[in-house]
Amino acid sequence: MSEEWRAARVAHIRELITTAEIVEEIKWRKPSNPDGVPTFSLDGLVCTLETYKDKVKVTFAKGAALPDPAKVFNARLTAGTRRAVDVRKSDVLDDDAFRDLIRAAVAVNRE
Repeated sequence: MSEEWRAARVAHIRELITTAEIVEEIKWRKPSNPDGVPTFSLDGLVCTLETYKDKVKVTFAKGAALPDPAKVFNARLTAGTRRAVDVRKSDVLDDDAFRDLIRAAVAVNRE
């Protein structure tokens, strides 16, 4: 996360996710990604948070099962199970709608 905008985005998104008392863990460490992937769980996997050169990606494990009236999901829209939110440098993230997705993901895990 050498570029400042990505680090700032990750910190902001992490804050939105963890307000739901979700547990953060680092998984899937490998030589090409020694820092691993931040994962967020509460009664099961909620989402992962990854950085790429041009974006920060939040992938919801059961995203296809979540209501998204604000249309926050903008990636993996045709995937059978997962949905993702790609946030680029100039994008504005709807914090309230994102928190709604987090709450909905926890509710699906608890079903």
